[in-house]
Amino acid sequence: MTGHESRAAALKAARERDSQDKRRRVLEVLDSLQRAGTKITFARVAKEAGVSNWLAYSPGMREPIEAARRRQEEYGIEATADAVPPQSRVSNASLKTDLALAQQQVKDLREERNRLRERLRLQLGAELNHTEAGDLTARVEELNRANAALANDLQQAQADNKALRATIEDLEDDLTAARRSLRKMMRAT
Repeated sequence: MTGHESRAAALKAARERDSQDKRRRVLEVLDSLQRAGTKITFARVAKEAGVSNWLAYSPGMREPIEAARRRQEEYGIEATADAVPPQSRVSNASLKTDLALAQQQVKDLREERNRLRERLRLQLGAELNHTEAGDLTARVEELNRANAALANDLQQAQADNKALRATIEDLEDDLTAARRSLRKMMRAT
């Protein structure tokens, strides 16, 4: 074998290894997507395997991808969304039961919330009524004390006024007497 032939054989072997590696990666990605329940498309397999779309459509690769897609269609995996693996799926009846239970739980929680709101409203109202009555009683007592003090002050002021009037009358009498006395003295002189 010449040097040129050995290099050609080495290149051919390297290309064959690279091709086998790419095909192995496509099959591994395909297996991974199936286990995850993810919707399988040729483009997704090629992208995740890091190979060209051409390789995904090539003979030997096309068949396992198409077979996996047919299995997914049988299980009803939608084309627009990632799917749930078959072992994780639940029946429609189970979903309806779960929905009915959830709706009942929501209804119960709403009723409990409404009962608690009503109890809180009543309790706050009672606290407000009790607080207002106590505050009003204290305020009335304070006003009664202030009224009694003002009544005492009024009586004292009236007594002082009466005493001052009497003093004024006495002073007026004294002033009148002093004026008379002064007039008499002025006449006498």
